[in-house]
Amino acid sequence: MSTPDMSAIRGARKAMGGPPPRQPHAGCRARPYFAGTTSNDGLDRRGAAGHAGAMTDTTSSDTPRILFVCLGNICRSPAAEAITRTLASRAGLDLQLDSAGTGSWHIGEPPDRRMQSAALAAGYDVSGHRGRRVSALDFDRFDLIVAMDRENLADIETLRPAGSDTPVRLMLSYEPSGRMDVPDPYLEGGFDAVLRLIERAAEGLLDELRGTAG
Repeated sequence: MSTPDMSAIRGARKAMGGPPPRQPHAGCRARPYFAGTTSNDGLDRRGAAGHAGAMTDTTSSDTPRILFVCLGNICRSPAAEAITRTLASRAGLDLQLDSAGTGSWHIGEPPDRRMQSAALAAGYDVSGHRGRRVSALDFDRFDLIVAMDRENLADIETLRPAGSDTPVRLMLSYEPSGRMDVPDPYLEGGFDAVLRLIERAAEGLLDELRGTAG
């Protein structure tokens, strides 16, 4: 899969809206699961009712909480959430997962139809997802934030509250190819290839979780 011009894609999509405003921080909590992975490489949790991955206040503090973030929250990040959830379930790992976008133009919308079709063909269901925007509060709600590309990560970091130590990582930091950005298929296509790339990264993330838990 050739490397697309991410800046051009981002520019075309961000013409529809900008990054989210900074929001107040609600305080930090301990994050025992990712003490060794702190990085400035990832953020807001979903508020859409009925979404299978939506976080709840009753979640056990012993369960790792991970947020996946892309630009619009209708392609890459919901796919990363669904793939990681499926693979974690097969591996017997208990995780709380969610996804969000740095932009606001797809809030409340389902994933792109092309991603829904490609994901379903690969064995993943993203149809119940509804788009939402990241928030500074997500730094407190999650133990780890995973960004799909470097520009997502930079936007996420602008929301970091003072004193927050929540790790923010690139999705492909868990994948051995040496690539840094998950291509955005919204304008470029290549949904199947993007799914395979995310699958490899999700496996690497779960391997790291197993090692940390052990």
